[in-house]
Amino acid sequence: MTRLHDLFDEQGQSPWLDNLRRDWITSGELDRWVERGVRGLTSNPTIFQKAIGGSDDYDAELGELVAAGLDTEACYWGLVKTDIRGALAALMPVHTASSGEDGYVSVEVAPSLAHDGPGTIAAARELDGDIAAPNLYIKIPGTAEGLDAIRQATAEGISVNVTLLFSLERYDQVIDAYLEGLEAADGDLSHISSVASFFISRVDAAVDAQLDEIGTPEARALRGKTAVANGQLAYALAMDRFSGPRWEALAARGARIQRPLWASTSTKDPSFPDTKYVDELIGPDSVNTLPDQTLAAFEDHGTVARTVDVDVAAARAVLDGLAQVGVDLGAVAAKLEADGVASFAASFDDLLATLQGRIDAMSSGS
Repeated sequence: MTRLHDLFDEQGQSPWLDNLRRDWITSGELDRWVERGVRGLTSNPTIFQKAIGGSDDYDAELGELVAAGLDTEACYWGLVKTDIRGALAALMPVHTASSGEDGYVSVEVAPSLAHDGPGTIAAARELDGDIAAPNLYIKIPGTAEGLDAIRQATAEGISVNVTLLFSLERYDQVIDAYLEGLEAADGDLSHISSVASFFISRVDAAVDAQLDEIGTPEARALRGKTAVANGQLAYALAMDRFSGPRWEALAARGARIQRPLWASTSTKDPSFPDTKYVDELIGPDSVNTLPDQTLAAFEDHGTVARTVDVDVAAARAVLDGLAQVGVDLGAVAAKLEADGVASFAASFDDLLATLQGRIDAMSSGS
């Protein structure tokens, strides 16, 4: 048993792995992570850009896809779907043992669709139908345009990982979209699952830069506190929204709460502990998806204790303090969302260019 097992068994939080590579599937490394306590996996275009662009493990399949007449983007999706199917198989025992609570693997729609609601739902249907696994999450960005897609996908029985969440206001809208989707779905709801990925460390990186620029003692006292406070208030919001008569009516039909998922949990500031964004956001009915280095660090020296809701008033005081020193957290969240979409799009485009170069080399015989 490891601290990852303890995190779930003692505190009800599911540790997931935020990374995927072909050689992890073929070598059994992913199976070993599952044995150590990993209960799910997330991926994104940046992860695949690093995995596929930095390895020749995909070249044999790429050659087969090219020989079948697929264009560059279709080759990308072919490679990604193979990895996702391998991860789904590795996590299926967790999914079965947990009665559908865990064991999920996430694949994201193309980043170019972040502000295209109809395009997003069409892509979600295609991915869900083609991969066709009960433990698959379709990642949909939590942009304003993504809300209708989240609602519609949920109503159609597609399980969704809502990604790129930074603000409490948008998270509240995402919860509404999930609830409305469940209410529009027919019959038993137990086959529908969802998580809402609230990004953590990126918030501190952006806010702390502003606090350093402001430079007052009041501003400096808030360094390194915003991201955790934001997450703690997101957790409080989720626990409030998934209670009461409206939720109870859905729960009676088998509905599952949309668990808050902490993403971007590696520590960016070296002056902070490397397990800061795990240790300070632990609580039941939540998920933390961690890069493998952070998972290993928590497994080695993390602290297993409930922390996410021990002092919600203090979390609110942090956000109030930001406003008092002149930090507009809403503007920070809007910029982080835009930057996140742009970063994933750049990774996607870079990988397509890399694949095109490899395809050209294959065609020329080099």
